[in-house]
Amino acid sequence: MTKHLLIVDLEATCWDGDVPGLNRRQTFEDMEVIEFGCVVAEPDGTVVDAQSFLVRPVLRPQLSAFCTELTGITQQQVAVAPVYAEVVLAVDAWLAKYQPVCWASWGEYDRRQLEAEQQRHGCAPKFLALPHKNLKQLWREGRAAKRRSGLQAALAFHGLVFEGRYHRGIDDARNMARLLPWIPL
Repeated sequence: MTKHLLIVDLEATCWDGDVPGLNRRQTFEDMEVIEFGCVVAEPDGTVVDAQSFLVRPVLRPQLSAFCTELTGITQQQVAVAPVYAEVVLAVDAWLAKYQPVCWASWGEYDRRQLEAEQQRHGCAPKFLALPHKNLKQLWREGRAAKRRSGLQAALAFHGLVFEGRYHRGIDDARNMARLLPWIPL
């Protein structure tokens, strides 16, 4: 049986400047997940399945223009999406047939945001209990320390062009899967 891994890229509420009603920049506690971009992949980068799960924010339900422009996710889309706890159940149900051995993301943001959501909602997707792989850190190992390590830069390093919309969770996750052949897991 092939050992699958789950690649996750979250999109969350965000602002260009201070959080509305607060005199400070955003923190994990201010941001709410609005998309789980999930890809089940084989270690060679073969995508087995992919799914986008949109989430309705409740703390600050109105998306900023900056957030919509950045992600392409509209107010209309999140307004009819299920709330976080319901999406967690949907992610768990979708993922049950694959039983990944680990989950991965590009950097630590996604793990930290899920931990903040767990504190806020008292629930988390089951995959959060699996070992986490920081694909960005793993990709950088053995490469020059000063090399740019954003997702687009990593793709370009291997002669690949980003496919889809940058900062859309499902597209970011699919592009991470394309890099797996060059990432020691």
